[in-house]
Amino acid sequence: MPWILMYHSVADEDEDPYLLTVSPERFAQQMRWLAVRGWRGVSIRELLAARAAGRRERLVGLTFDDGYADFVRHVVPVLSEHGFTATAFVVTERLGDVNCWDAEGPRKPLLTERQVCELAAAGWEIGSHGMSHLALPEVPPGVLRAEVEGSRTLLTELLGEPVRGFCYPYGAVDAAASRAVQRAGYDYAVAIRHTSLAGRYALPRCYVGDRDGAWRLRAKRGRHGLREVIADLRRRGADG
Repeated sequence: MPWILMYHSVADEDEDPYLLTVSPERFAQQMRWLAVRGWRGVSIRELLAARAAGRRERLVGLTFDDGYADFVRHVVPVLSEHGFTATAFVVTERLGDVNCWDAEGPRKPLLTERQVCELAAAGWEIGSHGMSHLALPEVPPGVLRAEVEGSRTLLTELLGEPVRGFCYPYGAVDAAASRAVQRAGYDYAVAIRHTSLAGRYALPRCYVGDRDGAWRLRAKRGRHGLREVIADLRRRGADG
């Protein structure tokens, strides 16, 4: 599995009950840490294409869930400075709205349709985070199709190009959700945890928060590598 980092909002906030916000200063430090150590942050689209082509660069996937408007102000300039790219996963029905699914914490503005189109035109990858940010496991089949297929259809019409990536809200995925994503025509999907479904349609990611300085990032990179060794041993054992 490739190394993929999971971000949400990059902003200065006094309240952050879900620990999903990274300050602009800390974010700049984290990206500098990657660059100094020879890593290049890329979108999942670019990351998977590089792996398919057999390229051996030190690439790390950068993802931003929910589509917060602060992506334009605080993320794009920093990534552009380092020559990095990223994938922003947006909630299709909530473009131009706020993060109403969060029961606590501050209300944050989300990217508008115009901003999403401008980002895509500038080369940033836009993926789907569902229609309404609904956790998908065990939802009725009709709702599952609407969240997965419906969001892809609307985003494709908005952007004028196929949407390749899906991000499971809350990282929650089961076999039915994974199958729905594949049937809908997505090229890949990202989750959070390493599970039995881990693979192209449930790529695990590494949470990054505001407390993650150099030593914590190094530890998280090491933990990811260890998990991959263990997963590989299990696959070998299952095959043998």
